Amino acid sequence: MASIVKEFTLAAGADAVWDALADFGALHTRLVPGFVTDTQLEGDTRVVTFANGSVARERLVTSDAEHRRLAYMIKSERLEHHNAFAQVFAEGDGRCRFLWVTDVLPGEIAPYISGQMDAGVEAMKKQFGG
Repeated sequence: MASIVKEFTLAAGADAVWDALADFGALHTRLVPGFVTDTQLEGDTRVVTFANGSVARERLVTSDAEHRRLAYMIKSERLEHHNAFAQVFAEGDGRCRFLWVTDVLPGEIAPYISGQMDAGVEAMKKQFGG
């Protein structure tokens, strides 16, 4: 199993970033526009279309407003296991720290997932500054 960790600072308050992260069906408009081009909700699952044309079905595991933490999972033919969470921490001065962790099997797919996450980080920095 591979664990991929992305941790970075955004030039926006934790509440504003959490509000966008927690809006599970608006990934493409509120959190990572450009990286994600469409999001469709089907119950507790969002069908995500990425800028590179790939599509993923991400199922909500938990959304914890108290800790500003959201967890989701993906089941697919390519992935034996995929679990991820994102968490937002207040840093003061209108800034926040964003932690995004993904565990994935098989490990060979980790470089692709890491690259996708890097593109997501850049989209968040563009959206919120950072």
